[in-house]
Amino acid sequence: MRTEMKRYWIGLGLLFGALAGGWLVSASVCWGAGLAGLARHNVVWERPSDDCNGSMPLGNGDIGLNAWVEPDGDLVFYISKTDAWDDNGRLVKVGKIRVTFTPPLVRPQATFRQELDLKTATLRVRSASNDGDVEVRLWVDANRPLIQLAATGSEALAATASIELWRTERYALESLQVSDLMEDRSKPGNLHQPVFVEPDTLLEDAPDDRIGWYHHNAKSVGPATIARIQGLERFNDPDPLLHRTFGAMVTAQGARRLNATRLELPPAKTQRLSIHVLTQHPARPEQWLAAMEQTIAETERSDFATRRKAHEQWWSGFWQRSWIDVTTDDDDARAVSQAYALQRYITACAGRGRYPIKFNGSIFTVPYEGDPDFRRWGPGYWWQNTRLPYTAMCAAGDFEMMRPLFRMYAEELAPLHKYRTKIQTGAEGAFIPECIYFFGYQFTATYGWTPIEQRDDKLQTSPWHKWEWVSGPELVFMMLDYYEHTLDEAFLTKTLLPTAREILTFFDSFYETNAEGKLVMTPAMACETWRQCTNPMPEVAGLYATTARLLALPTELTTAEQRAFWTALRQKLPPLPTRRVNDVLALAPAEKFADRHNVENPELYAVFPFRLVAFEKPNAPLGLAALRHRWHRGNAGWRQDDLFMAYLGLAEEAGASIVQRARNKHKGSRFPAFWGPNYDWVPDQCHGGVLTRLLQAMVMQTDGKKIFLLPAWPKTWDATFRLHAPYRTVVEGEIRGGRIVRLDVTPAARRNDVVVVGSGP
Repeated sequence: MRTEMKRYWIGLGLLFGALAGGWLVSASVCWGAGLAGLARHNVVWERPSDDCNGSMPLGNGDIGLNAWVEPDGDLVFYISKTDAWDDNGRLVKVGKIRVTFTPPLVRPQATFRQELDLKTATLRVRSASNDGDVEVRLWVDANRPLIQLAATGSEALAATASIELWRTERYALESLQVSDLMEDRSKPGNLHQPVFVEPDTLLEDAPDDRIGWYHHNAKSVGPATIARIQGLERFNDPDPLLHRTFGAMVTAQGARRLNATRLELPPAKTQRLSIHVLTQHPARPEQWLAAMEQTIAETERSDFATRRKAHEQWWSGFWQRSWIDVTTDDDDARAVSQAYALQRYITACAGRGRYPIKFNGSIFTVPYEGDPDFRRWGPGYWWQNTRLPYTAMCAAGDFEMMRPLFRMYAEELAPLHKYRTKIQTGAEGAFIPECIYFFGYQFTATYGWTPIEQRDDKLQTSPWHKWEWVSGPELVFMMLDYYEHTLDEAFLTKTLLPTAREILTFFDSFYETNAEGKLVMTPAMACETWRQCTNPMPEVAGLYATTARLLALPTELTTAEQRAFWTALRQKLPPLPTRRVNDVLALAPAEKFADRHNVENPELYAVFPFRLVAFEKPNAPLGLAALRHRWHRGNAGWRQDDLFMAYLGLAEEAGASIVQRARNKHKGSRFPAFWGPNYDWVPDQCHGGVLTRLLQAMVMQTDGKKIFLLPAWPKTWDATFRLHAPYRTVVEGEIRGGRIVRLDVTPAARRNDVVVVGSGP
């Protein structure tokens, strides 16, 4: 297990090195440009926070912190991890640490400054008075499963680290979140008992210089029962929850263990505290402890300064590989620019973990009604929500952060998708349900509790997304984005093409053709909004878009059989649905549609994500008419009206909307980029995901080899930018007064593919 963990962290480092140090770096790039304006977006507070609602996020892609300084001067932080799933299938916090300093960080007559330094992903706290100065730095090592605290004082300072656990005894979980494993706790008949949360375990016999704890899933609640009901028993080995063990160890040189929860650091002008965080699955506690000891030993063999330098280099490379910095000196522009930088930072803090980013709070949720582990909508993944933080990653060059999404949906769960499709529909290929747990089973609240063998209709009972299957085509579309940007042929061969084969085969197998040889896609839905549909826009547009891009792949990388299948399916597709509104032709949710229940605008999926209708295309009026006459309007949470505006070239509307989105933070949170809850939870990653993709689309859009600059850029905004385009292309420029005044394209030959939509350079 230790070897696997080491390979995981080394692999991330090698992948970033290949991306940031290889073809993405051009000698023509001014390496300081990405960092020049970054400090403007640092978050600075000059008073401590009342409680956890005043926390700042830190992370390394897998481990996250919500950190704050309390009025008494204590530094407190919750620890989270992307794979800390408890025995009830909830993604819970790992734990909580409090660090008390003497002298304290908050003192009478002392100045106080707390700053999130984006350049190094470090929380800095400075306290200064006539009695002496203290500076504390806190970060999560970008290259190791390690939280690091370093403190210095003009005079000697002492510190005590304390573990504060809340899962201290077994208790019944009273609240329900929609995607809980046992969401309906009255069914089946033998499951009337409540769901219990099990306690963490403190290390009572740890060495004298450390304290620690772990949570061990000695039982697993749900997967076996769900597998039996959904007919998926063959995929229940190993159990995804049983014997999952996660926790942390707190160490410091020269420290003295006071008891199982408190570690004392004697007075010194320099203090360092290390907290290692580890998940193992499957692992008994003794196996987890052995792996933790190896992790600590490896860290202690490395030099502190070397680790810190490597951490800073990772973040420096991250910021320099891409940016959009709106430099206009007004409040709206500053709000948008900071929102973009902070959301990209939050994504990076959680985007390199074992599992995809949780849309409903990521790993930065804070306690709700006393429960640090609560999140509205629970532990499950909704595809329409989950995808949104990922839509901006290609243009940002954050390719390694897309891998957890592809690994879960397209690689690890591929056999399950295919098997489920066969037993539920009888069709070949695979559909991807809208709502699944991280191990692939459908929500109990979605599928229902009647065993599959007792059903005539073996699909889910919930009508909310019973026939909603756009997730498959959209996943393929996103993988095509990834391939076109990276030209990773191994990914194309091993992941993209097999996934595309199964997804497209399902639609070809499940639906029948009419007399004209066209697919009649019914029963169907248009997102969750229209429940009774024929030929829904999202799926039809998705199939048109994916087959076109697959057929555009180099022939030497595909087979004649594949191309023949894609061509034949494309010929079977019905036309994009349209409707007449006041004698104007507009995109429609489906050829036939009825029974509206939600507030999505699925007719505009031809605009985003699939870009079949866009500002430069002859069919743009269809999209504009659909936008003007849409049933629902909004620009918060997962609403995508502003993205539709950008792709249709509406600069002023998109600009006004992104300002509203950037200012729509959670009123109860102090951090300016903790959005929500909107439809989901805080911090709302759907909201932030749309925001980042929106600003990118205002600056640059691509279609095939064409690169369109300033397709929806407000003429009064100035900016500098560096974005990534398909075919290993980097576009860097400066905008002033609505004009591009500097433009660098790497490789230079791609400059011929650039179309400046607004005023030219």
